[in-house]
Amino acid sequence: MSADVTERPTTTPPVGKEPGARSAATPSRGKEVFDAVWPKVAAVVIVLIIWQVLYSSGWKPDYRFASPADTFERLWFVATGNGPFNFWMGVQNTVMRGVQGFLLSLVIGTALGIAVSQWKPLRNAIGAMITGLQTMPSIVWFPFAILIFGLDSAAIYFVILMGAIPSIANGIISGIDDVPPAYLRAGHMLGARGWRRYRYVVIPAALPSYVAGLSQGWAFAWRGLLAGEIIVSIPEVPALGTQLNQAATNGQSSNLLALMIVILVLGMLASFVFSSLANTIRARRGLTGFTASR
Repeated sequence: MSADVTERPTTTPPVGKEPGARSAATPSRGKEVFDAVWPKVAAVVIVLIIWQVLYSSGWKPDYRFASPADTFERLWFVATGNGPFNFWMGVQNTVMRGVQGFLLSLVIGTALGIAVSQWKPLRNAIGAMITGLQTMPSIVWFPFAILIFGLDSAAIYFVILMGAIPSIANGIISGIDDVPPAYLRAGHMLGARGWRRYRYVVIPAALPSYVAGLSQGWAFAWRGLLAGEIIVSIPEVPALGTQLNQAATNGQSSNLLALMIVILVLGMLASFVFSSLANTIRARRGLTGFTASR
């Protein structure tokens, strides 16, 4: 009596290709870095070329519109502690003001957003007002802030809060509104009630909109902060906005442009942090996003 023998198919790796080897179609790490970096470098080069062309055309005198070379030379000069003002102390004070104001806005805006999303009478009362406050330019708040707090740092913090809180609150409200009801029911059955409902179900599900609101809130806070430091100038407290105002008043174009570059870089670094956070959340949820064709 013979037993049937079933042969198992064997798979042979393609010739010249070891198992587990990187596919030729998969881009290398170096190429990924190059593809990510070169557009940014090209954009900077284009801006510098346009800047130099405008300067060389004699569009404005040097004291009003400095050249790229003079600006970066001045930036190096003040960054090494040789300028007429304490550059690094100004950077530290401005960044600390921004971070402190944003963190306070984060706490208030998050609590306000959760409250509005959960109590219908509260939403009917102030929901539209929050959106209206979000559309108000930060500079509009300064006459009122100066009237109430005077020419003091409290006026700057007040404008930061009024700019950031509505954006953060709207972000968390939109995120909570978009939480699928199935998540809430599943969380309830698993015992996620009270504050645990928000900790383990609502806030994680609302994270994409929440992070978008945080990014927008930081943008409003940063704009309000710099506008405040220019308007509410406190000489004994070095700050980037105060130094900007002094450079413009004294006709120091190279100083002014150098400080503007520093402010731009700081803003880009903050944007990178929020973008990385959003990308991490999307990656964990399997959302790769749209990739432009090459």
